Amino acid sequence: MTASADIHGYTLRRGAPALRQAVELLSSMRFAIALLTVICIASVIGTVLKQHEPATNYINQFGPFWADLFLKLKLNAVYSAWWFLLILAFLVTSTSLCIARNTPKYLADMRTYKENIREQSLKAFHHKAEGDVAGEDPAASAQRIGQQLAAGGWKVRLQERPREGGAGWMVAAKKGSANKIGYIAAHSAIVLVCLGGLLDGDLFVRTMTWLGGKSVYSGGGFISEVKPEHRLSSANPTFRGNLVVSEGSQSSTAILSQSDGILLQDLPFAVELKKFTVDYYSTGMPKLFASDIVIHDFATGEKHPARVEVNHPVSYKGIQIYQSSFDDGGSHVTLRALPMNGSTQSFTVDGTIGGSSPITNGKDKMTLEYTGLRVINVENLTDATSGSATDVRRVDLGHALSQRLGAADKSSTERNLKNVGPSISYKLRDASGQAREYNNYMRPINMGEGVPVFLLGVRDTGADSFRYLRVPADDQDSMDGFIHLLAALHNPAERAQAVQRYVAKVVDPKRPELAEQLTVSATRALDLFAGAGHEASAKGAPLAGLPAVSNFIETAVPPAERERAAEVLLRILNGSLFELDTLARETHGRKPLNEADDSTRQFMTQAVLALSDAPLYPSPLVFELDSFTPVQASVFQVARAPGKNVVYLGATLLILGVFAMLYIRERRLWVWLTPDGASGSHAMMALSSNRKTLEADREFEQLRHRLLAAPAATDGDLKT
Repeated sequence: MTASADIHGYTLRRGAPALRQAVELLSSMRFAIALLTVICIASVIGTVLKQHEPATNYINQFGPFWADLFLKLKLNAVYSAWWFLLILAFLVTSTSLCIARNTPKYLADMRTYKENIREQSLKAFHHKAEGDVAGEDPAASAQRIGQQLAAGGWKVRLQERPREGGAGWMVAAKKGSANKIGYIAAHSAIVLVCLGGLLDGDLFVRTMTWLGGKSVYSGGGFISEVKPEHRLSSANPTFRGNLVVSEGSQSSTAILSQSDGILLQDLPFAVELKKFTVDYYSTGMPKLFASDIVIHDFATGEKHPARVEVNHPVSYKGIQIYQSSFDDGGSHVTLRALPMNGSTQSFTVDGTIGGSSPITNGKDKMTLEYTGLRVINVENLTDATSGSATDVRRVDLGHALSQRLGAADKSSTERNLKNVGPSISYKLRDASGQAREYNNYMRPINMGEGVPVFLLGVRDTGADSFRYLRVPADDQDSMDGFIHLLAALHNPAERAQAVQRYVAKVVDPKRPELAEQLTVSATRALDLFAGAGHEASAKGAPLAGLPAVSNFIETAVPPAERERAAEVLLRILNGSLFELDTLARETHGRKPLNEADDSTRQFMTQAVLALSDAPLYPSPLVFELDSFTPVQASVFQVARAPGKNVVYLGATLLILGVFAMLYIRERRLWVWLTPDGASGSHAMMALSSNRKTLEADREFEQLRHRLLAAPAATDGDLKT
């Protein structure tokens, strides 16, 4: 609070000692400052710790003990926690008592001129001076000085004091009294802002829930099936929630998120979404969200068309409708299922975003859940196209952005933002209820590796980042070439035929002993790569891919010969895989690749890496987005916020108060005039200011020279 005010609280004259001590503590400024400090610390926690996340996210990030502690202390919902609202209420009460206690003192101080100050007290001021005024008696000097000060914007009061040797005159003047109003306005602003926060926060919603016998809903299902005890009346005086409306449909129920579930807020009208519009920049970044809506009034039956844009809300019956974001409204998608183990045939499945389809693979039964469709995906491909040395199996499209947080988002390299096309997100849930989430891009993306790749993402939980398998696109920009090669790799007969072709190509027919040795080596290499060997990984699954080849070399080849053996074995493996690819293409009626082309070498290099990582892919099927019919949905934020105007008033008072305290200096001036000789008078002058500045020194010197008609003094004389 203010430095000039008393930091102690209001003391009751009556009542029990405990009550008087409690009132004194509650109304003291030290208590208000302590509460403000606690609120600042809680706000920092609410900023650093992500709010309203699922409980599993906190468990995965902090562990069961700390996650349970955070949830019990409501640190996952700081601003709606009971203790935060309680502290806020105490801060409002404490600051209000401080204002009520100090405001009368400030107002009284603003009205008084303090003309009764003793003449001896003037000698104790920092700015003081004395001088003789010739040719004027004290009364005439007082009138002249008062008129000069009034002309300069001072408020003046003259006081005549009887004394021996002639009456003396006290000229008391003040300027900048509005500085005190600044203190009152600034402290009142704190109260108003906190009150606005309480009015628009969860306090009223919880009160309405408690008084109305409502309870938080934590289940699932359709909104229309939620029982009335989880719904708030449309007469609720304050709320803030989300309203999701698909194109061509309407909704009249907002969702209010709570720390342990949701509440449904019925609106006095329904919002119908006619059309949702998104405009994009040339890079693919969205630049405009707009919704053409029709508001259906339940009371009158009237229809009110309107357009909602970002930063341009629509107000109806005291409820603000904001354009918050957009979502999928139930788009229709067609997915193509491709086998990842060579044991099944490809097939297509139709579905709707938000729905699910049963998938049967022999005895295995899974449920395919369509979770999301993104038509536009803008990614920063700077690292991908710069040619820097990176792990070819690593993908992190948001790497550059994740390295820099906050508003100071600066980079030493130019960003290459591009729209990489649509993507589909889905979950595969097994019979036990366990599910993994997948995210696959529809089109191949050029990641700077020479050949475009399809990105097949997977993660075990929502708190994890997606891990991507990079599948090279064939000469027809599809995954079919790789899928055919993968199926051939799992076919022992086709592996044997590919080895025969490779041996026949590289070995002279006149040397059958070399052909036999190479056949054994090539067969061994392909079997290891396909996972047909006897080695097992740490998880118990057959060891396959390049790790299997590396494990064979480390266990079967002496250390001195490993480098040479690895070089020979990889050359044999690459040659055999190329023949296997040629055989797979012929089987499916496709033209074989030209071994001499750079594009063929790039494809095979990426294919070898993808084949090596494919056994780690946790699903026997990958679902490729084949076609889609998008249906947009608008996400509106609807709010009835009576505290908004209170906060605006508080912000205005805060600006005025801070301006008054910083730029308005309170000054008080006294000139004591006594008779001196036959027609002259002696003057004693003093100036007080709430801030000691060079400007106050200069002002006092100017007043001294003008009022006392004394010669200008040096800077050192101002303190005499």
